[in-house]
Amino acid sequence: MEKGIIGKKIGMTQIFDEAGKVIPVTVVEAGPCVVVQKKTVDNDGYDAVQLGYGDIRAKRVNKPLQGHFKKADVAMKRTLKEFRLNDCSALNVGDIVKADTFAAGDIVDVSGTSKGHGFSGTIKRHNGHRLKETHGSGPVHRHAGSYGACSDPSRIYKGKKMPGQYGNTKVTVQNLEVVKVDAENNLIAIKGAIPGPKNGTVTIVDCVKKA
Repeated sequence: MEKGIIGKKIGMTQIFDEAGKVIPVTVVEAGPCVVVQKKTVDNDGYDAVQLGYGDIRAKRVNKPLQGHFKKADVAMKRTLKEFRLNDCSALNVGDIVKADTFAAGDIVDVSGTSKGHGFSGTIKRHNGHRLKETHGSGPVHRHAGSYGACSDPSRIYKGKKMPGQYGNTKVTVQNLEVVKVDAENNLIAIKGAIPGPKNGTVTIVDCVKKA
């Protein structure tokens, strides 16, 4: 990847382009991020930079991480994320990465943690349909139905859509367009929806698969 940044999802809104067309966008407070650590091929076997985002009080940071920030001589951060950039030599420990690292028209991939829904049934989790509630459907109108044959294969096939934990997983949405960048306020407007709740932490990198 060429560039990346950590941010916080503010929420969704809409803006108008020059032709007056409405564009739904998600606003992200991207950075400022500080370079906490720089990894090299000689020491670590690969090139990468570790960015920190979001200030946090020292009492909420454990002793090993406190030493990590003290060694870099930077303020303690809530979120740490590593980026394997193509050109890590351009950044040094203590450098600041801001929203203007991206520009309008860039195509990016956005990663975040999706909203958690707890233990959910097949209708909510897999978009299944229900049975009718009349003429004796009984108490099973929201059940998953048959799980398969009994004697052969005497087991449930892997991948069967069943109830279980829904959400609260890492989700990446690819090929989203950066519509506007407000460098002064560290804001990036990205076309479409991105994963996670409001105030959730997200990662923005340049796209891997160009559409």
